[in-house]
Amino acid sequence: MSIGQAVVLSALQGFTELFPFSSIAFQVIVPHLFHWAIDTSSSQFLPFVVALHLGTAIALIVYFARDWARLVGAFFRSVQTSLLELDRDGDQRAVWLLIAATVPAGIVGLVFRHAFAGLYGLPQLAAALLIVNGLIMLAGDRLVQHGQEDIPAMAFWQAILIGVAQILALIPGFSRSGVTMVGGLAVGLSYETAARFSFLMATPVILAAGVLEVHKLHMHGLLVQSLVGFVVAGVVAYLSVRYLMRYFETHRLMPLALVSMAAGVVLTGLLLMGV
Repeated sequence: MSIGQAVVLSALQGFTELFPFSSIAFQVIVPHLFHWAIDTSSSQFLPFVVALHLGTAIALIVYFARDWARLVGAFFRSVQTSLLELDRDGDQRAVWLLIAATVPAGIVGLVFRHAFAGLYGLPQLAAALLIVNGLIMLAGDRLVQHGQEDIPAMAFWQAILIGVAQILALIPGFSRSGVTMVGGLAVGLSYETAARFSFLMATPVILAAGVLEVHKLHMHGLLVQSLVGFVVAGVVAYLSVRYLMRYFETHRLMPLALVSMAAGVVLTGLLLMGV
């Protein structure tokens, strides 16, 4: 992998991880589409992708720094007090809602990570699932009424169902932000609250994946490319989340769903034609 290729993949990661277009899908499809000598199903590629995700996670932490400062403090308060305090301290409740939401995908991802990694070599599947990803978001748009605006007001069953939706994002083609936002809308959240909860819950999952995989980079000779990618993905991700948090104050998922579907149709066609 050249530095130039790493920059392209990193910029795509920072953009498509937060915009609901499945970053993994584009990491899988683009090297095949441009006939790059990169084996996306190899043991080298997954740690590189994880390094890009870590850049995205740092961008989310920076953007939501005030939220995370409160949540981390609330977590340490919660372990020193009774769980009954959760109903009296909104930040304590919010942090445990986020923890509950990360559990389903965390367990499934850990147990089946090798099976999911095997899907990285199937660009046609990833392209086709971009179409399904768009259809899911279109369905999510129809669920919106007057959603709740406050994360601490959520019930734990709502957080867990959003976490179950996040499992889909382990498959190339399904967007983490897309499916978790639809999960949030399905359980009664507003657009802006669903987006905030989605971006907050993504951070610990991405960091956990980094702990498991990023140490392999040195062994596989992609350390320089990964460091460059980490920075590029982080910068693009920060700009993306800054834009999207404003976008969802007044806009819906439908335009983004149509983009995902159109991209899926075009990429599927190109891959089938062997372009």
